[in-house]
Amino acid sequence: MKQHTPRKRFGQNFLQDDWIIARIVEQIGPRPGDHLVEIGPGQGALTKPLLQHDIELDVVELDRDLVPRLREFAPSRAGYRVHEQDALRLDLSAIATDGRKLRVVGNLPYNISTPLLFHMLSQLPYIADMHFMLQKEVVERMAAGPGGRDYGRLSVMIQHYCDVASVLDIGPECFHPVPKVDSALVRLVPHATPSAVDADALATVVRQAFSQRRKTLRNTLKGMIDEDGIRACGIDPGLRPEQIDLEGYRRLAGLLPTAE
Repeated sequence: MKQHTPRKRFGQNFLQDDWIIARIVEQIGPRPGDHLVEIGPGQGALTKPLLQHDIELDVVELDRDLVPRLREFAPSRAGYRVHEQDALRLDLSAIATDGRKLRVVGNLPYNISTPLLFHMLSQLPYIADMHFMLQKEVVERMAAGPGGRDYGRLSVMIQHYCDVASVLDIGPECFHPVPKVDSALVRLVPHATPSAVDADALATVVRQAFSQRRKTLRNTLKGMIDEDGIRACGIDPGLRPEQIDLEGYRRLAGLLPTAE
């Protein structure tokens, strides 16, 4: 089979460092009987070592030129399926049909990583955990706590749904073609007890608050929540958005009307 040329429109940067690949698989920790879903397997750098474990594996690849070689890895293996599909349209309920929760992994294309993350968050009832390779800067934003410049809308929303941990740094030299940024492997584990706060209300408050992050909450939330409402949540209206922790935003979200 001829060499595949990475395509910019798919954001393709293929893993090629065997040591890093082995470390990634260690961090994922596939267990017998697990059902994994790999997003963006590319040339199969992770697919092949994952198939060495006693697992069920669905891989989702958009590039139709890569699908035949992925199918050749284990053409007769039961429980290995290759889907030629856009991951942004992936319906996990169609894969998790036996009650087992899915373990989702992947080297996410950096150009669509945030929409993919939110698409996965919308399907958390089917997910046990997630391990994704992302731009290191994005992982730092996901894991950031209040008070720093990395803390923002992505931090609050991801942490509302999941525990977040950066578990492995990955240099640009581990990929082909070599990207201009560092990468990291992030582990996302959905909270055992989901928050009762309405997620749409939280998203609305957080989006509005960080729309002008240099301004104070009394200004950014003006017309949505007044100063008395902010104070009733135990928050100083003179604080800036990055100074408010997740619980503070949840309290603010509780002031918004929710759809019946």
